[in-house]
Amino acid sequence: MPETLRLSLACTTSDRTRPILDGRVTLPGVSLTVLPGEPEDIFRRALRDRAFDITELSMGSHIVTTARGDAPYIGVPVFPSRAFRHNAIFVRTDRGIRTAADLAGKRIGLPEYQQTAALWVRGILREHYGVDTRAIAWRTGGMEEAGVGERVALSLPPELDVRPIGAGETLNGLLAAGELDAVIGPRPPSCFAARSAPVDRLYPDYRAEEEAYFRATGFFPIMHCVALKRELAAEHPWLPLEIFRAFARARALAVADLSLVNVLRASLPWIAAEAEAQTRIMGGDPWPYGFRRNRDEVAAMIRYARTDGLATRDITPEELFHPSVLNEAP
Repeated sequence: MPETLRLSLACTTSDRTRPILDGRVTLPGVSLTVLPGEPEDIFRRALRDRAFDITELSMGSHIVTTARGDAPYIGVPVFPSRAFRHNAIFVRTDRGIRTAADLAGKRIGLPEYQQTAALWVRGILREHYGVDTRAIAWRTGGMEEAGVGERVALSLPPELDVRPIGAGETLNGLLAAGELDAVIGPRPPSCFAARSAPVDRLYPDYRAEEEAYFRATGFFPIMHCVALKRELAAEHPWLPLEIFRAFARARALAVADLSLVNVLRASLPWIAAEAEAQTRIMGGDPWPYGFRRNRDEVAAMIRYARTDGLATRDITPEELFHPSVLNEAP
């Protein structure tokens, strides 16, 4: 019998990953050391230190490193994080910003230029609202913590105005002080949460805007994929497929829990009604895994990355994922 592989897995904890983290779903031939954590820390350690054998990975960073040929990981078309991002745009209410078009020419903060949430927002602003994102002054840094930079170094076209904020500054502080016109980030700035500055979401009714976007595009924006070290995939070519199947089983358990109403499995009183509404809007599989189902969406992300100056060459969606799983469906 082949020796059991002992591998590390780093990912965030969600209903879609918990069955793997708690051992209900296993990988044949693999003994996992699971390392739950937050995305920012996982991505930095994976990309800077190659710290994990299998990892949740930022799609934005995966596109950047794949395009320039130094990607330490190869993807599996499992997407444990998706999120609509109209809700992630926070603006000063004293700058006359009422619509997306009003962001043109403004100074906007981002935690990282390569961050997938920012990648999606820039693409949406360009393609759905006609905003010239290359004419915006982008300022990068920690939302609440000073001294946070890009997780991997970037080489951007010189015509783009992308600069880090000061070493002792934060995006939240600059927004509250009026030195930024807006910020984009997956976590709300604390000045918005505390209502301590004239800051609001660009789309206060963001759910309506996001539902309209989904109806127009069919995209539920992919944020992260699962990936494994390239040398492991080369040495154990059966491993990417087993990873895909394990995460697909875990997701199926999570989706099934939504319909269990004898005892609610999630702390949402009207979870059955929400699940029914979700199905009406998004169909019966709102968290699709597999390459074919998601190829168009991944292609859009690559297109955004090229326009943003992040991807140094044209790549195909197929290059991001191991060939053994391109035709697999859950």
